[in-house]
Amino acid sequence: MRLSCVALIACAMTLPAAEWSRFRGPNGSGVDASSTGLPTEFGPSMNVAWKADVPFGQSSPVVFGAHLYLTASEGDRLITLCYNVADGKLLWRQAVQKVHKHELFRANDAASPTPAADASGVYVFFADLGLIAYTPDGKERWRHPLGPFANFYGMASSPVVEGEIAIVQCDQDGESFLLAVDRKSGKQRWKTARPGVGIGWSVPIVYAPAGQEKQIVATGGNRVDCYYLATGELRWWFPIGSDGTFGVPVATGESLIFYTTGHDQPAGDSFETLLAKYDTNKDGKLSKEEFQAYPGWNEHFGWVDSDHDGYIEADEWKKAIEATAGEYGAVKVTPGANTGQLPKSAFVWRVKSKVPMVPAPVLYKGIYFMVKEGGIITSLDPDTGKVLKQGRAPQSLGDYFASPVAADGKVFLANAEGKLTVLSAKGDWEVLAVNDLKDEAYATPAIVGSRVYVRTRAALYCFAAPK
Repeated sequence: MRLSCVALIACAMTLPAAEWSRFRGPNGSGVDASSTGLPTEFGPSMNVAWKADVPFGQSSPVVFGAHLYLTASEGDRLITLCYNVADGKLLWRQAVQKVHKHELFRANDAASPTPAADASGVYVFFADLGLIAYTPDGKERWRHPLGPFANFYGMASSPVVEGEIAIVQCDQDGESFLLAVDRKSGKQRWKTARPGVGIGWSVPIVYAPAGQEKQIVATGGNRVDCYYLATGELRWWFPIGSDGTFGVPVATGESLIFYTTGHDQPAGDSFETLLAKYDTNKDGKLSKEEFQAYPGWNEHFGWVDSDHDGYIEADEWKKAIEATAGEYGAVKVTPGANTGQLPKSAFVWRVKSKVPMVPAPVLYKGIYFMVKEGGIITSLDPDTGKVLKQGRAPQSLGDYFASPVAADGKVFLANAEGKLTVLSAKGDWEVLAVNDLKDEAYATPAIVGSRVYVRTRAALYCFAAPK
């Protein structure tokens, strides 16, 4: 596609050396502190540095040096793509065959996990294959088989590269685990079981408070765990209540901020009530056909039926609704030197109002931002948890699956309809622009230098302000 503004040519010729090398960029923070000159208004015909057609996938773009990496799937093929960040030219495309064939929930796809990249190339996680690594010029370096996985909704956690290891969090209905492999060879360094942790889709972060060795923090379906990076040994943990864990924790100095969406009370009726309403043949259990009449839950039969015998029984229902109840919300924790289960004194504040389901938060310029379905935006004081402002982006309602990202005094929020809102990065935020991408958008944008990279259902855009 030709540049929409001739002045963008100079921008495409010389780009600063920077990186957005994993899901949500530097340590999953969603922030590029060095970017300047980002466009506020953009779209398919405005401030387009380049555009590339891409196959469908929900993974987000990552950038390292001159390369932008992306994944997709077509039928039984799992695809990794590499583009030139300067002009959007496709440098290479590699496709591998699925080894497993997971049945996917409608909101997921085979290429949901975002790649991770470094100077050695790119690391990709496909639930239907495992981990696979390519060089910057597209040659396969190694693969580490994984799966099949027991997750009704599909897998979506993304790999993280730190030092000499690549890490992937594999939470499922059964034997959840955290795995570290050697980034050069793909051989296992350590594998830590996560007993009692059910399905989830969160991406871990590196946590390195002053005077302590590096750790990995992983949010699970019913608890948050911290492991030593070098060995995978558990250091501390605390329980949570959750409808399902997504996104990324945020580290700030000695503290961490998490969020989980849940309920004070179980989110479903009692099993006795369900039987009275929907057990038409009075056999004391619910078939898939009977469960279809239960509003709000009818799509989730395959998750509740944990033994996959075609029926929901009392113990399965009890397990499902208990998983949704408990301590939830946005919460700030200061672990200190604690090990084992964190004491109540480690919890600084908790906010339960308008907490998102899927999009991760972003902490930028001393403000904590969240966005949830319906375009509800909340800004918080990260020191006290005080709500600074809560409102809507009136032109960009609907569902949100992409996570906020921030740079250059702006916060970028993309909804599933392809409306990308730009906020001023203030406690009393204002909507600066709502940009219509005219296509669905599920992927989280990437920010590098003076450019914003956005993936829609069918296209990959590089937006830049004219020089």
